[in-house]
Amino acid sequence: MATTLSLEQLKTYVEEGSVDTVMVAMTDMQGRLMGKRFQAEFFLESAWEETHCCNYLLATDFDMETVAGYAATSWAAGYGDYTMKPDLSTLRLLPWQAGTAFVLCDVLDHHDHKPIAHSPRAILKRQLERLKGLGLNAAVATELEFFVFKESFDDLRDTKFAKPSPISAYNEDYHLFQTFKEENLMRKIRKGLQASGIRVENTKGEASAGQAEINVYYADALTTADNHVLIKQAIKEMAFQEGQSVTFMAKWASHAAGSSSHIHQSLTDNEGNSAFYDANAEQGMSKLMRQFLAGLLKYSSDITLCLAPYVNSYKRFTQGTFAPTRCIWSVDNRTAGYRVVMPETKGVRVENRIGGADLNPYLAIAANLAAGMAGIEEKLELEPEFKGDAYLAETVPSIPKNLSAAIQAFHNSKMLRAAFGDFVVDHYARAGEWEQQHFERQVTDYELRRGLERS
Repeated sequence: MATTLSLEQLKTYVEEGSVDTVMVAMTDMQGRLMGKRFQAEFFLESAWEETHCCNYLLATDFDMETVAGYAATSWAAGYGDYTMKPDLSTLRLLPWQAGTAFVLCDVLDHHDHKPIAHSPRAILKRQLERLKGLGLNAAVATELEFFVFKESFDDLRDTKFAKPSPISAYNEDYHLFQTFKEENLMRKIRKGLQASGIRVENTKGEASAGQAEINVYYADALTTADNHVLIKQAIKEMAFQEGQSVTFMAKWASHAAGSSSHIHQSLTDNEGNSAFYDANAEQGMSKLMRQFLAGLLKYSSDITLCLAPYVNSYKRFTQGTFAPTRCIWSVDNRTAGYRVVMPETKGVRVENRIGGADLNPYLAIAANLAAGMAGIEEKLELEPEFKGDAYLAETVPSIPKNLSAAIQAFHNSKMLRAAFGDFVVDHYARAGEWEQQHFERQVTDYELRRGLERS
């Protein structure tokens, strides 16, 4: 069976009886897949053209709570419909689900069928159109880290998430015997994603007990974001099938390493040649690449909310943990926020190491491109390379210390307001404010342990 499908191929599989279900999905603000499972015959009859969803899907929090304060929708506005328009170029089989195909949708206005500006896919598409106007295209890859637990999600919920058991007992970074213990799941993940048309490079152990990483071959920016959200869904589903669970939290436990989603990015011209490479330049970094990286540095605080969207995200930024704390660049230096990889080669690129595994890839990639394009348009000069231990670089700018600081920088960013539009910036600033307010109302286990008796 083919993995990526045309509509005609899908019709054949449905007639043969090998496909009976089509998952139709859009991506919410948190980067999760939301949608419907269609009987395949009905999908082919009409839903392949469009279906509908409630517009609250782009105005809720993790708990699907209807949050006040959004201009896009509200109880007063009645929470109407959006149109979900399947992008048939994303139609594929999901081999780990019996008889199931999958397609991603763009989110459109129910009345005029224009893109919903604050939908994640539309935000990224807008930046790609801007980039195209410069005669450039983006090549992107996201590395994704996560933890695997022996218990199922239901088992963990029954114990109020008190004692998750990592699948391995000690640091398994590159450790082939330790990762053998989780290979049943990892092999299933690699094979399943590969068979669905996602080009998997490898899985490996990461720098903590039970921590894994998956690497997928680079693609154009939109394809990479589409793949990223499906990969997270697929890993959760396959772990569930094995009676296990995974988490993409940026920091699931204070004693454990954080989980990142590093973003590798470069630009190409319309002929597919690297716009970042110049054989005659220092480190092989072209003038355009230096301007792009300078933009990332200048606007790093502005875009951090798109890379670290929750209170928990900022607990990952800890000295000596391979998570960055400083907005500086360096060549092949994992202590820096921005690492230049493969210098002096045609593969030279920028790795943004700030993002956590909890990011929404559409927003994160769009924000990176917006900052980089600002650097190009402003013809920014790149500061000298930092060398040494970036954790000790106390005189250089730091990553925002907490969610509140990131929200303020995002909200006040003239660059992002020009790139995303005021409506989009206000919408996601409100999402960040709600996360902060919601957290501040909670009484935590830490507070009880520390203060119930002593206070």
